[in-house]
Amino acid sequence: MSVILRKRKNSDGSTSLLLDIYDRGVRRYEFLKHLKLSKPSNEMDRQKNKENFQLAKKIEVKRAQELSANDYSMITETGKNTIVTEWMQVFIDNYKKKDKRNLQGALNRFKKFLIEEKKHGLTFGHLSELIIADYQDYLRGLSVGEGAASYFARFKKMVKQAYRQKLLSNNPAADVKTKAGKARKKDILSLQEIQKLAETPTDSSEVRRAFLFTCMTGLRWIEIKNLKWGHINFSNKRMNVMQSKTEREKTVPLNEAAIKLLGSPGADGAFVFHLPTANGANKALKAWVKRAGMKYKITWHNGRHSAGTNMAMNSGDIKTISSVLGHSTLRHTERYIREAEILKQRATESLNIEV
Repeated sequence: MSVILRKRKNSDGSTSLLLDIYDRGVRRYEFLKHLKLSKPSNEMDRQKNKENFQLAKKIEVKRAQELSANDYSMITETGKNTIVTEWMQVFIDNYKKKDKRNLQGALNRFKKFLIEEKKHGLTFGHLSELIIADYQDYLRGLSVGEGAASYFARFKKMVKQAYRQKLLSNNPAADVKTKAGKARKKDILSLQEIQKLAETPTDSSEVRRAFLFTCMTGLRWIEIKNLKWGHINFSNKRMNVMQSKTEREKTVPLNEAAIKLLGSPGADGAFVFHLPTANGANKALKAWVKRAGMKYKITWHNGRHSAGTNMAMNSGDIKTISSVLGHSTLRHTERYIREAEILKQRATESLNIEV
């Protein structure tokens, strides 16, 4: 059981003060917004900072006394005055699980939602079921498919944690049901279509080489972007890649096409591919696909999906596919087995004749 006054530096040179309150295994924060310390430029500023800090120390003592006396009314007052986005950011900063990036994405979108709704500075005391339901509708307007539901589930997770830490007298998100989004169908390229794309000229040889390499290996965009020659083992026809999502290393076998696409090796610390931004690469890819006469909507991520689906088409070994793609569970890999069935159906339909 403790109350500790902490400082946090801000980008503008000022310093925020907050109380780190720990009680019965639960940690929560009370932000002393009205006592922010400015970046001093004169004696008057320094004196004001000194007064604010002394007042903050008095509040620290008072909170400790209240906690010791089991006066839990302070918890409710803390919650009412705590800004939701600031508490959530501190929660995420201290979060250690794999979905940390998803939590940050949910918070970033919530901040934009509050700006649009002119509710900047929203406190837990004003966080209502209606606001949470409106935020879910906002997410569904931004994302197609499962993305909106995923971000909203993470947002509800943070609200539930705030309730557990007694910053809320009730959980306003509990009765707002997460609306499941239908997964958007991703266009995939068969091996024949990838071959056709390889034979189609393009203005960017690096985009061509890198995208075809993705189709052969299933690497994500960020893994392709960061791939260095030191990761490639030509003698064993393998490469070791640090996964962007799980931060774990995976070993990916290289077929003859992938090795040919790599070409002559460079220095170990040099990048294999010299690519533009993700947006620029997708624009070049879109123009290339159109030139090949394909009407699919293909982005870089579709190359990874095409690799997984074609592996399923030709082997069906779900554990091997999962290992190559670096999936944490087989559930993620199962979609490629389903997509393989779609490719088989497409191939069968192409054999139709008039009788």
